[in-house]
Amino acid sequence: MGEEYDVIVVGSGFGGPVAAHKCASEGLDTLILEKSITPGDKVVSGLVIPFYGFLFAPPFIRDGNPPLQRPIRRVYNRFIKNGEIYATDSSLFLPPPLALTYSAYCVPMCIWLADRAVEAGAELRTATTAVDLIMENGMVKGVITDKGDEIRAKVLIDAAGTQDGLALKAGLRRKLPPEAIELYMCWDFGMTKEDVDSTFGNSVEFFCAMPDEKISAPLGFGSTLYIFTYRESIHPGLGQFLVTEGQIPHVAKLLEEYYENFITNVSRWRNDIAPKLTLRAKMFDVCPIYAGLDRKVREMPIHGDGMMIIGDAAAMESSAFGDGVPNAWFSGAIAGDVAVEAVRAGDSSASFLRRYDERVKSHGIISKSLSDTRRYDMRWALPGNDEREMRRRAHELFGLGVWRFRHITGQVLNEMKTTLARDVTVTGKWMKMFSRFNRNCETGYSDPLSTYGPAPQD
Repeated sequence: MGEEYDVIVVGSGFGGPVAAHKCASEGLDTLILEKSITPGDKVVSGLVIPFYGFLFAPPFIRDGNPPLQRPIRRVYNRFIKNGEIYATDSSLFLPPPLALTYSAYCVPMCIWLADRAVEAGAELRTATTAVDLIMENGMVKGVITDKGDEIRAKVLIDAAGTQDGLALKAGLRRKLPPEAIELYMCWDFGMTKEDVDSTFGNSVEFFCAMPDEKISAPLGFGSTLYIFTYRESIHPGLGQFLVTEGQIPHVAKLLEEYYENFITNVSRWRNDIAPKLTLRAKMFDVCPIYAGLDRKVREMPIHGDGMMIIGDAAAMESSAFGDGVPNAWFSGAIAGDVAVEAVRAGDSSASFLRRYDERVKSHGIISKSLSDTRRYDMRWALPGNDEREMRRRAHELFGLGVWRFRHITGQVLNEMKTTLARDVTVTGKWMKMFSRFNRNCETGYSDPLSTYGPAPQD
């Protein structure tokens, strides 16, 4: 007859454990299926998570001690010509203990999130892939695993990420257009904490240049070369969309060429950074950054009979920042709430689960972050190699212009108002969070992490 749960969550990246934590905390019999041996294994090594992700995340994240690496308080936009920095915009800054973002490694962060879900009562089953759906009269009733097991559930929450196939099998989603997908490449370099502190401080750097410099994709068609900083390491990275200016270039080859030009020609790298580094890894991944700018993608369902789709599986990356973690947390929490309501009501039909779609669309940050065109609009500096326009648009994207009300400030203030209406004491919790995260990053402290291995075989 197989197994049966109230809720199955497929994926233990960033969104899945949040949904599972919600369900298990409310007493639902909850199972998380993870295809990797360790949560987070399939996620590229490191990232930065904006402060508002933590502000509006579920309380167990906001009030916890996740394994963060470094508080990022300043952004440097370096403008390059002939390999030299001819201008710098460092106007985007927050004083301590506040931070713009926090850098983190994906594997320990995902393990920490999965630990919290397990502590709440969820079951985590690793090294298990959901390869197909159990369908009855058009309704999702569970999954079939790579081991041939049939596991049934009242509600399925799909958190399987960008490479997800379950939503396609359910007939809810279609493959994303290549114009929306970025292939990106990043490197993990070891660097002593003292060298990171003296070379970068608590900052990240972006290197902006016109296409003839050949150190990154044409503006608006990829990620300018960036350097994210961690406690004892840095990640340079860059990306390019699979379709660029109407053409289908050999993206992987171009990324290698851009990076080689950067490390060879840019003096900031050669003189100040490279002598202090030890290469540890090079990684590729894909990210559908511009998916939210495509009307057809926005209109794809994120729920159906018996199923909800969250985070990257629903193409919820921020179109300006390329960051999917906050929206994965927000959508995961909403899906968890709706799953609890559906199980208690005995109704997991699409008409009941529509409330998930409605709450996602009314969220103060999710929808607006998907439709933000600031990164896309960088391309308008390309005609005539307009350096002044490039600098103006970079200021709006990663400079002081980010605080304009129509950008992130309006979104954050609206969500603050909603959060304060639910809990008037939350302001104090936010300030404690900043202080605690600042202290933990400095000392390297976090909650202990579990270790995971393959699921035991019968």
